[in-house]
Amino acid sequence: MQGQGVFSNNKAISWRVRVALGLLFVLALCTVWFTNNLLTDRFTQTTRNRAELRLALYSGNLLSELRQNAIVPQLLARDPSLIGALNSQDYSQSTQRLISFVEEIGAASLMLLDSDGRTVAATDRNRLGSSHRNAQYFVDAMRAAGTIFAVIPRESGGYSFTYSRRVQSGGDVLGVIAVEVDLQKFERAWAGISDAVLVTDSTGAIILATEPRWRGRTEAEALARQTPQSAIERAIQATADWTALPPDAYIQGEGVMRLETRIPFRGWRMASFTTYASVRERVNGVLALEIMGFAILLAVAFYFLSRRTAFRMALFQRESAELRALNARLQREIAERERVQETLAVAEQTLEQSSKLAALGEMSAAVSHELNQPLAAMKTYLAGARLLLTRNRKDEALSSFGRIDDLIERMGAITRQLKSYARKGADALSPVDMGAALASSLSMMEPQLRQRQVQITRILPDEPVFVMGDRMRIEQVMVNLLRNAIDATRSERNPQVDIILSAGQTATLTVRDNGPGIEDLDALFEPFYTTKQPGDGVGLGLAISSGIVNDLGGRLTARNGQGGGAVFEMQLPVLSRVDDESNNSQAAE
Repeated sequence: MQGQGVFSNNKAISWRVRVALGLLFVLALCTVWFTNNLLTDRFTQTTRNRAELRLALYSGNLLSELRQNAIVPQLLARDPSLIGALNSQDYSQSTQRLISFVEEIGAASLMLLDSDGRTVAATDRNRLGSSHRNAQYFVDAMRAAGTIFAVIPRESGGYSFTYSRRVQSGGDVLGVIAVEVDLQKFERAWAGISDAVLVTDSTGAIILATEPRWRGRTEAEALARQTPQSAIERAIQATADWTALPPDAYIQGEGVMRLETRIPFRGWRMASFTTYASVRERVNGVLALEIMGFAILLAVAFYFLSRRTAFRMALFQRESAELRALNARLQREIAERERVQETLAVAEQTLEQSSKLAALGEMSAAVSHELNQPLAAMKTYLAGARLLLTRNRKDEALSSFGRIDDLIERMGAITRQLKSYARKGADALSPVDMGAALASSLSMMEPQLRQRQVQITRILPDEPVFVMGDRMRIEQVMVNLLRNAIDATRSERNPQVDIILSAGQTATLTVRDNGPGIEDLDALFEPFYTTKQPGDGVGLGLAISSGIVNDLGGRLTARNGQGGGAVFEMQLPVLSRVDDESNNSQAAE
């Protein structure tokens, strides 16, 4: 009673501890969820403000560079030295003059073209002598009176941005001054940040971008392409389908913020993609601290629980000694039971052989009667042969000797059946033809069948039925079933025994008689149970037969038929054709 009270008290405390731990876990989840939402909103707004400020700075720098270079062609078109060089066609000092301007202006390159579009002076000496007659900036500058801006695709990729203006003296057009603006320096500067930036012209084509493969495409086409492993890749993955996602997408910590601004220059626009990686890092840092705090609380709680568990383990150790002693007793009982089972197995094997010898004794009288008939016939044939020889009728005497030889063969077959039946079955299993074993069993029971005049009906399949087993033991079971069926029909006027052999998933031998049936089906296979008169049987035949069939992987069953009589069924695993052929080939070898 005291142990039960302690157990009930421990159970109540355990439930309270579980409830407290559950509440602590729920509190931790709520705190982390609330903190995550609050800090995500706050840090996201901060990131948006920084991205807007950065985008305004980028667009302002780009516009300043364009405006600074827009006035250069107008100044150079009025330079007296360049005008004089075009008039006199003396360009020996023109290239050096342009180089000095580049250092002051900061442009990418300067070129002086004559009226035929040929480069007569350039800061890049590799361009001297090249023709630009069909270039857009040359053709438009020759036609227009003002400064022309042209965006020209490069063969190596990207674009060149060029201001051009015609140089004229009086009313004559002498040539064109072209100023290339270095906007690629902004791309190189943007590539060092965590944002992805692109600039589109009035047609929507990307002319500047941190990703080179975006240039020349629309924004939708660029975002649909596969990108390298960088901040640009995250931007493209989260914003690949603008029809399905809002401009500000936040998906599983890989969201991207898209911002856009208008550049007051020829309809240009600038867009940037800013990842939330910094937001997640800052939020996760705070969440990690909170989770660590709750983990410490849980560790303290588990520490006290472990102390209680250690106390309970001390109580259980006192009981473990009794359990070990009980386990030792159980092991001794198991060992004793195993020895008894081995003894029973030996006794069962001895009883099985004894039953076979007892059945052999019962059959010896009928078999001796069967042997007396050939012996008597042999005596008659020998007397007749002697008489025929005295009368010199050798052919008829030889015929008599042939009949005597047949009788000897029959006697030998009878003795061989007795010897094989009395021999103990081998342990090795081999393919057994059930039809042949049944025929041998019926031949062995032939004297009793002829003495009783029992009608035997056999139904066999067209194909042989093979099982894996010991033929001698299978024939022993068949003989026992046939003997019981014959004995059960002693009181019948027209005794009849039906034998049916069938093959399906198992090989089934059915023995049905028209006797009175079975009274006690439950005790039928028990050792020493018999319904025969004293001296007719000891009640071991069916018990041993059931053990043989079980050893071969089958089962032996009995029931009463619908029209009366007993029905015994022996079911054994059927041997497949493949196994038959392999076994036959091995036997042939």
